[in-house]
Amino acid sequence: MERKEIRIQAGTSVPFHNGADYCIGTGRMGLALQREYQEQLALVQEEIGFAHIRGHGLFSDDMAIYQEYEEADGQKRAEYNFTYLDLVMDSYLRLGIRPFLELGFMPEKLASGRQTVFYWKGNVTPPSDYGAWRALVQATLRHLIGRYGAEEVTAWPVEVWNEPNLEGFWKDADREEYFKLFACTFAAVKEVDARFQVGGPAICGVQDELWIRSFLEFCRAEGISPDFVTRHHYTTQVPETAGHYGYAKLMPPEEGFANLESSRRIIDSFPEFRGLPMHLTEFNTSYIPNCPLHDTNRNAAYIAGQLARLGETSESYSYWTFGDIFEEFGVPFTPFHGGFGLVANGGIPKPTFWTFRFFKELQGVCVHRSQEAVIVRRPDGSYRGVVWNATLDGTGRGRELVFRLPMEGETYCLLTETVDEETCNPLKCWHDMGEPSSLSERQKKILREAARPLVQTRQEQIRCVREIMRQKTDGEMPEAMQRKEECGLREAAVTLTVAPNGVIYFEAAPVSLQPDRGYDYERAVRA
Repeated sequence: MERKEIRIQAGTSVPFHNGADYCIGTGRMGLALQREYQEQLALVQEEIGFAHIRGHGLFSDDMAIYQEYEEADGQKRAEYNFTYLDLVMDSYLRLGIRPFLELGFMPEKLASGRQTVFYWKGNVTPPSDYGAWRALVQATLRHLIGRYGAEEVTAWPVEVWNEPNLEGFWKDADREEYFKLFACTFAAVKEVDARFQVGGPAICGVQDELWIRSFLEFCRAEGISPDFVTRHHYTTQVPETAGHYGYAKLMPPEEGFANLESSRRIIDSFPEFRGLPMHLTEFNTSYIPNCPLHDTNRNAAYIAGQLARLGETSESYSYWTFGDIFEEFGVPFTPFHGGFGLVANGGIPKPTFWTFRFFKELQGVCVHRSQEAVIVRRPDGSYRGVVWNATLDGTGRGRELVFRLPMEGETYCLLTETVDEETCNPLKCWHDMGEPSSLSERQKKILREAARPLVQTRQEQIRCVREIMRQKTDGEMPEAMQRKEECGLREAAVTLTVAPNGVIYFEAAPVSLQPDRGYDYERAVRA
């Protein structure tokens, strides 16, 4: 087993931008009308609590917003139906989550062609009439402002389209046509209210040198000032297909981070756009919704490493997606089918769900950040941290980490929540059940129980640095250590053993025992 000891010096502060809870992805907007979808999102919001949600298909026909009718003289007129839009937006706001609006895909009656994407046939062609598209965008935003108020709605970020650099998502991956759509849409949104934050080009992540650079060159030439730049981030190789599934190998994390740094450099190479926020409006390991990797502990540990570093280049990073009510390749056959979601169908949290919940807790001054841990210090002198042990191929050794944390007092409580292949592994439980495709209520309950972290607590002594130093030097202390002794420093030694593909959340807080009159814990448990 690997062992590492890390001493945190008093007053330490290291950079860490924690945007883990800013945004989460969803399948197409129309799925929000389903009960299971709402139950999964409620679970995610209760345990994690994301600020925004982004999904496709706002203008697709299942949302029924764009309609046309014919006048008596044969003239066609546009009209708008916001019935389903209201239901979806009301449900989001009730759960304390706000849209990150992605404007797309094209209503069939407004489309210039018949090309579609996905099982649910989202139209990906430019508008046949840019004036009608502009009117649709403005009518939708004005309706939302009328319903929820300008202060609320103008705080919702607006992104134009999705992955136009892929032919499957934008006809012919036509850059010039996308730039035309962006310019038209940007002007339309800002005309409604200049406070809206609008960005693009929402590329899939490849071709950033071509697309992001040319996008910003276009904006410069047209005098457009985008409020942010968007792209996506996936970190697996091309999957191998077997039946309903695609098996993908993880990329070394540095390859993905290097690509993000490239995008950051491109943006900052434009003086007028230097420092512009970059939002990753989709990220995950695999980019397909049928990759069994998504359901594993290995995914959870790898994503922990991503969350520790994505803030180096990006303002936010939206995990794709919160749940497995998702139909890009069709309706899935089984509850564990390699879906993107943090929650499997049946309301079963996957291991990666807890990675996000753990990072949500990392609020405070960051005192340590590495390829295996992030630790923050709270104003009350306690610490919170996440440690992980990621492997690329599923094999590896356990790791023991000892963190020596400056702390006042005599005793501290160490709380841990462990997610690894032995303690929190609903996928294995489902496999051992025989991989049933239709779960009974009892099976769902068992799987939910198997999907909870192992919670443990213990009390430990806070020790003087000099005592530790003397033990390490057999009583003889060098002059430098003697100076530390004179300072009277005290520290907590937090020791954690992380299994391969494991993630552990911990809290270390000073405690003082305050028993009720007559209560004796030792007597209670031993007498």
